[in-house]
Amino acid sequence: MSGNQGIMRIGEVHAQLRKYFPDIELSKIRYYEDKGLVQPSRSRKGYRLYSERDIECLREAIRLAQEEFVPLRVVRLRLIEQGLLRDVPVPSSPRHAAREAVSNVISIPAPPVPPAVTSRPVLTVVPESVDATVSSDQHYLTTAEFLGATGLALAVVTQLHALGLLAPVLLGNEIAYTEFDLRVAAVAVILLERGVDVRLLGSLRRVAEREIGLIDDLSSPLHSKGSGLSGEQARGVTVELAAEVASLRSVLYERSLQDYLGR
Repeated sequence: MSGNQGIMRIGEVHAQLRKYFPDIELSKIRYYEDKGLVQPSRSRKGYRLYSERDIECLREAIRLAQEEFVPLRVVRLRLIEQGLLRDVPVPSSPRHAAREAVSNVISIPAPPVPPAVTSRPVLTVVPESVDATVSSDQHYLTTAEFLGATGLALAVVTQLHALGLLAPVLLGNEIAYTEFDLRVAAVAVILLERGVDVRLLGSLRRVAEREIGLIDDLSSPLHSKGSGLSGEQARGVTVELAAEVASLRSVLYERSLQDYLGR
């Protein structure tokens, strides 16, 4: 351990973690950082510096992933809820950053609607029409257009962005907002007018991420080599599965709300 009040280098952290997870590799620590599961500081020379809290965060992340088989998206939410991890956007890994630099567009477009699936593995769902994809002719708004369309102050937009509720992209050298951002802002305006603290809205994003983590967990067999499905077919079944999960969530939410109002 270095002499700076419990701050460790990555090699020292690796040695500590091997006491609890003998098979853990050094690359796994870097991988967890890329996934936003630990947020070490950096020295002036760029070396990672891990605090005792960072080590505790890594131990819990590894335990959840390896012993409880929790998807990494959900692991991150658990760490945030336990106060081990700050709720900040996950930075792009160097590989993703290089790809973004080449395209000069920071965006993750949704795939087109896949063709009908004719063969499926054990996991089957009833086909359902889902309007959950982004059109290829996506319309973007400049910051000025977005502010004019939503009526939000720039400070509020900045805060919604920091909370992860807005996800603008970079087109050229200009920030651009998507139709999803418009829809989010439309609801956020109503909630803010009711006096809702904007900081509380960040928890809704975590709820959505937790559901995506569940879908990732449920659909992972579809994407395995033994599923017999092509990538497009697996994606199609995943879209159907997501719709059914959303339907179940909607029913459970309605029931819970009725129970809450009937107290």
